[in-house]
Amino acid sequence: MENLDLNLLTALDVLLDEASVTGAAHRLGLSTSAMSRTLARLRSVTNDPLLVRAGRHLVPTPYATDIREHVHTLTRDVQAVLRPRHRELDLKTLDRTFVLRANEGFLNVVSAPLVTAILNEAPRVHLRFMPKTDKDALPLREGRIDLEIGVRGVSAPEIRSRLLFRDTFVGVARIDHSLFADGDISIARYAACRHVAASRRGTFRGPVDDALEQLGYQRTVSVVVPGFPDALEIVRQSDMVTHVPRSCLANLAHDLARGSNLRLFELPVKTSEIAIASMWHPRMDADPAHRWLRDTVQAVCRRLFACYDVCFWKST
Repeated sequence: MENLDLNLLTALDVLLDEASVTGAAHRLGLSTSAMSRTLARLRSVTNDPLLVRAGRHLVPTPYATDIREHVHTLTRDVQAVLRPRHRELDLKTLDRTFVLRANEGFLNVVSAPLVTAILNEAPRVHLRFMPKTDKDALPLREGRIDLEIGVRGVSAPEIRSRLLFRDTFVGVARIDHSLFADGDISIARYAACRHVAASRRGTFRGPVDDALEQLGYQRTVSVVVPGFPDALEIVRQSDMVTHVPRSCLANLAHDLARGSNLRLFELPVKTSEIAIASMWHPRMDADPAHRWLRDTVQAVCRRLFACYDVCFWKST
């Protein structure tokens, strides 16, 4: 099998169909002498004459007659596998299940409009949303997850990513919190509050603590919850404060405008922007359905977050 030449299969198919070296050469764009050499190679490989002289014509041997249909089927199948695909994606008939992994905050805001956008175009598609408990790339590598949404980073060297939006942290407290009593919020007054932190890993320390420490301050984190929606609910019913990505507040925009008991404020310390991206394994790059899924996720994020002035769009 080391010296297997698939071109011989194509040549054999044409030779058996034409039963003529000259006719086969013309169809394949070869000279008659080159086609004769190819027939000689085929005879050597198969250990059979394949085509023999009968008067002025060539006729197939019993072996050649026996394999003719099989050779034609094999040739067609090989060409179908190796020929680049240019098929059009028919979204109305696309019947496929996509598995997406994202954290709770993202799903709270994006899942409903994303489901609407996808099912409006592809009604037979099924979506499965999975919780994001870690950054392990193995599920993407093994094909258990089609698309992951999260903080852009290096989870594995081969994983592809596309920037969806850039997010920033914003403070949240109850509207009648004493933090708002004396005008501008100073670093000292902010640090003196009791805080609720959202951490998937259950840690009490995060980017805000690093920023405060650089300025000589330290805050007290009294409660740690798994997700940002939990932190907002605690703040709504207590004197604690928290910080969440602006994107998590998109669903609250109308409530805030109508007099919700929550109030937003700019953090008195600067933290880095958060780059949120979609991530996938490179084997899905050329898949038309997966490409459509990636484009749809990006379009929904741009439309949704731009409406709430959440994101600062930058080129990838």
